[in-house]
Amino acid sequence: MISEVQFQTELQLLISQAIREDVGTGDYSSLACIPESAKGQAKLLVKDQGIIAGVALAKMIFKHVDSDLKVKTFIEDGASVQYGDIVFEVSGSSQSILKAERVVLNTMQRMSAIATKTNQYVRILEGTATKILDTRKTTPNFRVAEKWAVKIGGGENHRFALYDMVMLKDNHIDFAGGITKAIAKTKEYLQVNNLDLKIIVEARDLDEIREILLSDGVHRILIDNFNYEDTKTAVGLIGSKCQTESSGNINEKTIREYALCGVNYISSGALTHSVYNMDLSLKAF
Repeated sequence: MISEVQFQTELQLLISQAIREDVGTGDYSSLACIPESAKGQAKLLVKDQGIIAGVALAKMIFKHVDSDLKVKTFIEDGASVQYGDIVFEVSGSSQSILKAERVVLNTMQRMSAIATKTNQYVRILEGTATKILDTRKTTPNFRVAEKWAVKIGGGENHRFALYDMVMLKDNHIDFAGGITKAIAKTKEYLQVNNLDLKIIVEARDLDEIREILLSDGVHRILIDNFNYEDTKTAVGLIGSKCQTESSGNINEKTIREYALCGVNYISSGALTHSVYNMDLSLKAF
């Protein structure tokens, strides 16, 4: 994953772009009928159930819009919530609260859905040594928030983007002329360019597992779209030579069985690409 500094930079970019997109030249609905001096307060109301996420990000959004806005928090990120819970109250300029409202709701609703789904997978994996990972199957320009939500839900982050880890998948391998060539070329490239990046290599069958193991310097083998028996065999072949990761159409019905095959990680794009937003609202009072 990226550094904390880069993580914070990505968050600030997300916030500024989201406000620019939503507010543009001005919130004319509020400007037209609410005096600039008007003060108000609103509460973040839960109309669903699951794991709340995005509270800390909401505070950053409010601060970006108006540093004088005050937020009183009752429920923190990662907590279970149910219908009727009040997560926080925000007070200050009525115009500022309304300017931030939709961006706060959009981010929190999606982040909470992702945290809830991730937490469901984490609970299914209880009692195993396997950890759940996200993927790059994220919403464009919203990745930093979605990966944050996975962490809040109890999962772990895979690479953030193309630049912080090498993953040699089927197309890379085929274009490079095979597994051995792809690994050798990658190691040479990293050395020449003084890049300290971990290498993950995808395997499509047991023969590819065996070929990968002939090369040094592989951090993890991605056991992609294997059945249970072949996954167990692959884990046995790999042993302690490197980490193992299962992927490929794994869902809540199959994830525990794959974990029991002995893999270190299971990655799931569904954590971020197949969720339904949690129902939240910001109500004046």
